[in-house]
Amino acid sequence: MELAVTGINHSTADIALREKVAFPPDLISDALRQAVGLPGVNEAVIVSTCNRTEVYLGFSGAAPETDEGAGRDQITLAWLAGIHGLRADELAPSSYFHQGGDAVRHLMKVASGLDSMVLGEPQILGQIKSALALSRELKLAGGQLARAFEASFSIAKEVRSETAIGASPVSVAYAAVTLAGRIFSDLSRLQVLLVGAGRTIELAARHLGEKRVRQIIVANRTLDHALQLAGSIGGKGALLSELPELLVEADVVISSTSSQLPLIGKGMVERAVRRRKHRPMLLVDLAVPRDIEVEVSEIPDAYLYGIDDIGNVIEDSVASRRQAAVEAESIIDRGMEDFLSQLRSRNAVATLRRLRGKADGIRQAELRQARRELEKGKDADAILESLARAITNKLIHSPSVRMKRASAEGRDELLDATRELFELDQNSLLE
Repeated sequence: MELAVTGINHSTADIALREKVAFPPDLISDALRQAVGLPGVNEAVIVSTCNRTEVYLGFSGAAPETDEGAGRDQITLAWLAGIHGLRADELAPSSYFHQGGDAVRHLMKVASGLDSMVLGEPQILGQIKSALALSRELKLAGGQLARAFEASFSIAKEVRSETAIGASPVSVAYAAVTLAGRIFSDLSRLQVLLVGAGRTIELAARHLGEKRVRQIIVANRTLDHALQLAGSIGGKGALLSELPELLVEADVVISSTSSQLPLIGKGMVERAVRRRKHRPMLLVDLAVPRDIEVEVSEIPDAYLYGIDDIGNVIEDSVASRRQAAVEAESIIDRGMEDFLSQLRSRNAVATLRRLRGKADGIRQAELRQARRELEKGKDADAILESLARAITNKLIHSPSVRMKRASAEGRDELLDATRELFELDQNSLLE
């Protein structure tokens, strides 16, 4: 199976490295086109989220090797590092590489939420589906790699329907709201500022709505999107340009955008805290790259949490999912067996198609020869005998040559396979 994945995630790299390797949405298409230019690559899918960057590749043939002796892992890692302006040795200690069945198993675990910071979180599945959809739109995925992704979607669906992996609401958005509830005793008296309008902020808004927060304001680069999300929860919409004023009234700030530069700086928060007369402010940055400058953590009365800080917040909620994760592993095992079986069947079908085509080519050639002989008035019975003999000889010529060679070289497994394929048991050989 000619598939491979190279990547980093929350378990192997801190946020400082993850944000350097994250792909901005507007650059993924170009990156995919570059990826299929790597030696032997004919399919590519890039999964880039706040907790992982993974490059899935499908290869058209045997593993390539450069003049320097680099294999697939080194070639892909060097490309991934280079496209982000890094050296391969900076990325190597935090990276992983899987190929063949191991790559498919990894993909199934990721799609099922078993490899997430928040065990069993459902958001990753949608992100992976979007990643495949983009590659398909660019006509850069449609063969074996695409089939592996489709198989992972089926497994993820089965894991969610047959286990309790998603029984409780656990996500980074849920963790952010839970954290706010631990720091402030009464969320119903708070004003919350949500920065962004994507899926993570949408989830946070929903959880905050369940807590009956006093006021929710959604700030976004596009006002229509902010108003749409805010309207669904009874909040207010605003533009990112209003952040300096919005921070003054915000007790809790939860941010998750795709901006490549911080939106909230130390000076902006310092001025807001002074105007708040030093009432405490909680800021939760769920974005990669980060939306809030890390120096904000130095400000008294401003409490900054990044995405890597909230793991402990959700530990209690995740505990109930661990047994479900064991059950999910069994489902993945079965899924892998089914996928490999289907893959082997596809290979057999392709081989049989070529075999049938070759045999049909011999049949047609000999039929043409027989018709010419009949047109000359030669004896029909003799022509039929010659036709049957010619077809038989041409069909078994190549196998006969290769079996003799295999026997001379001591490769008895080829002879055994021939006996099995053509049902040549010992009794029939003696007849």
